[in-house]
Amino acid sequence: MNSGAVTSEYRFEKRRTQALVRLSSGELSQGCFFTASSARHDGPERVWDLLNAETGFFPFEIQDKTGTRTVLYNRTHVVSVALSDNEASREPGYSVATRRFVTMQLSTGDRVAGAVRVYRPEGRDRLSDWARQSEAFRYLETDNLTLIVNSAHIIEVSEASE
Repeated sequence: MNSGAVTSEYRFEKRRTQALVRLSSGELSQGCFFTASSARHDGPERVWDLLNAETGFFPFEIQDKTGTRTVLYNRTHVVSVALSDNEASREPGYSVATRRFVTMQLSTGDRVAGAVRVYRPEGRDRLSDWARQSEAFRYLETDNLTLIVNSAHIIEVSEASE
């Protein structure tokens, strides 16, 4: 008889990805996303993949003064996610996508600035083309971090100088 642990074929190895989540209530939560070690594309699952994969709730491990606990956040109430890792650079075509510098006014009253990448053919790579993308969550790269912004919470976006 085998006394070793039995591994389920339905079990997926998870990684913790540090992040700062801003909610529609204005609350900031520091903690970790649980992302899969492998995904449908090359490399591990990104936070962007997790947020855009479906609707509803996702688990998030919070680290605060009372300790560590896991909560379920509703995606529709996530305004932005700040990552120290530039996971946007792992997007296929990143190095050739058109880079547009923008400012965004968010529903929380925050104004953020950075660069977005438009993954469209030349001539169809305007900011308005980026705005029509189907993904709910979009990357915004700043000088020191990567934001993943919920497009439902973008009130205004406009091009800016670098």
